[in-house]
Amino acid sequence: MPLEQLLQSVSGGSLLLLAALGGLFTSLLNMLGAIPVLFLKRPFGRTSDLGLSFAAGVMIAASFTSLIIPGIELGGVFPVLFGVMLGAAMISLMDRLIPHMHAIIGVEGLSSRLKAIWLFILAITIHNMPEGLAVGVGMGSGDIAAGLALMIAIGLQNIPEGLSVGLSLISTGSYSRLKAYLASTVSGLVELPLAVIGAAAVILVHPIIPYAMGFAAGAMIFVVSDEIIPEVNRLGREKLTTYSLIAGLIVMLLLDTILKA
Repeated sequence: MPLEQLLQSVSGGSLLLLAALGGLFTSLLNMLGAIPVLFLKRPFGRTSDLGLSFAAGVMIAASFTSLIIPGIELGGVFPVLFGVMLGAAMISLMDRLIPHMHAIIGVEGLSSRLKAIWLFILAITIHNMPEGLAVGVGMGSGDIAAGLALMIAIGLQNIPEGLSVGLSLISTGSYSRLKAYLASTVSGLVELPLAVIGAAAVILVHPIIPYAMGFAAGAMIFVVSDEIIPEVNRLGREKLTTYSLIAGLIVMLLLDTILKA
């Protein structure tokens, strides 16, 4: 595949550099997706919900096709299941301890005096952490096709996700277009270092690959179920957001099939 060959050539075969390139790609697409926020004159709540639910569909499919199933094939079902539970527990703990704010449900986590915009950035950063980790684990595992599928799929879902984050902030009426754009891009930058960390972990300790794959998948599934789906369904648009989630799932399945062919 030309793209795979290009990445291999640029990275010189280094899995760590491949992961960094993957994290950079997803972060840049998040930044690209948020650009329309700078030019919008009014909020589009429905667009925001559809973008987040599309991202949720991609994350669910990617968790299985590029992490759980390859992890089981590599190390068996029990290491992957342990990783899934650990990943979900870790994000749940972070969600409980780190103060952050959602556009609809308000402040969660321990009390904080941080400004609301930083609480919101922390919320989206928590959402983006499993995505960057997943890209890094996929690349670091040595299965470049799976890592590439994760990179492209998460990058593509970052476009509507970046837009949705910016729109959510604008819809509160408290933030300018520039502040909303910067908040969206800053929260997405966490994917690059986490991709490198995920890759380094599986490269240095190769036997943990199935555990790490399960961990990344469990973290993403937890974010989808605990955060994204409740958030987008609170305004009574369940049918539209469900169709958008299914569309994201279909896109990821198509990408996975094409890239691994």
